[in-house]
Amino acid sequence: MTLPPSALTRSLACFLTLVLLSWPAVATAQVANSTEPLPNPVSAESGRGQFPTSLAEVEQLLQLGEKFEQEQRWSDALLHYEQAIKSYPESPQLEQRLTLARVHYDLARRYHDTSYLDVLQTMKPQEALDVYTEVLLKIHSHYVSEPDWQELVRLGSVQLDVALSQPLFVQKNLPAASSQDVAAFRSELSRLVAGSQVRDRHSARQLVFQVAQSAERRLQLAPTAVILEFTSGATSALDMYSAFLTPHQLDDLFSQIEGNFVGLGVELKLEPRELLVVHVIPGGPAAQAGILSGDRIVAVNGHSTETLGSEGAADRLKGPEGSTVQVTIRRADAADLVVQVTRKRVEVPSVDGARLLDPQLGVAYLRLTSFQKTTSRDVDTALWSLYRQGMRILIMDLRGNPGGLLNAAVEVADKFVTDGTLVSTRGRSRREDFDYQAHRVGTWRVPLIVLIDGDSASASEIFAAAIQDHGRGTVVGQRSYGKGSVQGIFPLNSSRAGVRLTTAKFYAPSGRPISLQGVQPHVAVQVAAKPVADGQPQPPDQPDATLESAVRVARQQVARRP
Repeated sequence: MTLPPSALTRSLACFLTLVLLSWPAVATAQVANSTEPLPNPVSAESGRGQFPTSLAEVEQLLQLGEKFEQEQRWSDALLHYEQAIKSYPESPQLEQRLTLARVHYDLARRYHDTSYLDVLQTMKPQEALDVYTEVLLKIHSHYVSEPDWQELVRLGSVQLDVALSQPLFVQKNLPAASSQDVAAFRSELSRLVAGSQVRDRHSARQLVFQVAQSAERRLQLAPTAVILEFTSGATSALDMYSAFLTPHQLDDLFSQIEGNFVGLGVELKLEPRELLVVHVIPGGPAAQAGILSGDRIVAVNGHSTETLGSEGAADRLKGPEGSTVQVTIRRADAADLVVQVTRKRVEVPSVDGARLLDPQLGVAYLRLTSFQKTTSRDVDTALWSLYRQGMRILIMDLRGNPGGLLNAAVEVADKFVTDGTLVSTRGRSRREDFDYQAHRVGTWRVPLIVLIDGDSASASEIFAAAIQDHGRGTVVGQRSYGKGSVQGIFPLNSSRAGVRLTTAKFYAPSGRPISLQGVQPHVAVQVAAKPVADGQPQPPDQPDATLESAVRVARQQVARRP
């Protein structure tokens, strides 16, 4: 995206989930000094803003979401509804569309995931039921609030019902079933779940087993496939951050925590028919092969991404260290380029672009891309380097930082705050209640400016709120995302899979909640966003109004100091 102040372990690792947002925009901006919430009107382009003043505004959002759905762009639909519901939480229509978009998105991800397909082939029905039982037990033991067992089973049935209507699921599990038989079973599924009383996890298990038996009897549908749909639905029913994790997804999360992974060294955005390369890690395999940010991957090992689907194509890019993959690149105004890339272990630095923006005044800058296990060490290295170059004031850029480890956010905030509470967590269990305190030793006293935007989330908001509430620096930019919850990662004993569960809420040092509110900047930079044509990233020469504002503030502060 949490850990009490102790070492991360694989058996029980709790961290603030990485909420990945990809909403590229070209921005122009004006600067305003304000401590009031920014009135960000929602448009079809921004998907974020204030409460609706008319039903027409919600209808506009629903129409745009429906367009994504019709084009089977479930990742875009999911992101669109998630952002819309933050601004319009009272809309039941948006809530319903968000739920269905997530069901479709989760299904597509799982059925393009080779690790999940392996589980489907090898897991016996009793083992699948054990997985479901263990997931329900973890929800019972760790989830932030008392679960609604009836709702967990209901959304599991929705997950199965959607799966029965999707070619991906049908081709894999029901190649010989007639559409009439499937329709009849879907009706029976609805009646069976609606007519049952699910009061606890034991009755939930019993009902799911009954549904699996019925599906096998009527459709010859493997019980494992049925039970796993209910398992995924149970976690999805909790909130937008809780989820069932396939073995590959679980490994990917731990790689993000560690700050390294085996792969090509690229950040991708899934487009309907191709993969957009958003960022290439310097020195990584993709960079060595000549792949550039803005390139589009249109084939993997000779198979078109349009045929594979973007999820399937992304999955085929994965592989063991030392293996190779053939990637076909499409670049603007150029012929397609075919390159061979060797998968290697890639170190992902969490600090980027550390430099002096104004050497004469000592205005330093560094960008923090995420909060991972190496972040505290990376920040220390950057700070000492900037100090030796003459740093007198520091601009720390958290824009687009989706979060990461709670402990990493606390450790970085502790470098700048002398004493007091940095963040507090509160959960259903007392073991989730903790007040993280600053330590005076080793505190940097350099004046600080923190940049945030609407994609600064979770751990980023912990840091920004700590700096703001302690009066330790100036926050510049736009209101942050507003993700105020803590997720724990729980590997399962009954499978190589895992679950991500919300275990607590976190609060700023002042006691204010971050959830749905975010952090309001001291200096608000109003940005008029519009979609980038064809999803291309922002040109490197595009003016950065937020950074320019921060530099002006920094120069003013340096000029006022003795």
